[in-house]
Amino acid sequence: MKPEPERLLKKHNKLVHSDMMKVRSHVQRESDGWFINTLMLEGYEVPFKYKRKQRYKNLKGQRVNLTYYADCETVAGLNIEIMTVVRIRVA
Repeated sequence: MKPEPERLLKKHNKLVHSDMMKVRSHVQRESDGWFINTLMLEGYEVPFKYKRKQRYKNLKGQRVNLTYYADCETVAGLNIEIMTVVRIRVA
């Protein structure tokens, strides 16, 4: 049986998987019953975002394995590139 990231990558060709990424900052905010998590990673200027139903431990300084895809979000009329996280695991 293949590991989960390999199955996801094979099924969806736009996904990217990265291992051992170091988290510079981690912010959580509540919106409509969900917690929106935003990560900034070392070496990247693009935010990585994901949602959870419950608060998550602070990941600042941790190394994580991520599966994500590029997306755009409109904020105040400006299009901003973001990475939408599909799967995250602490390395």
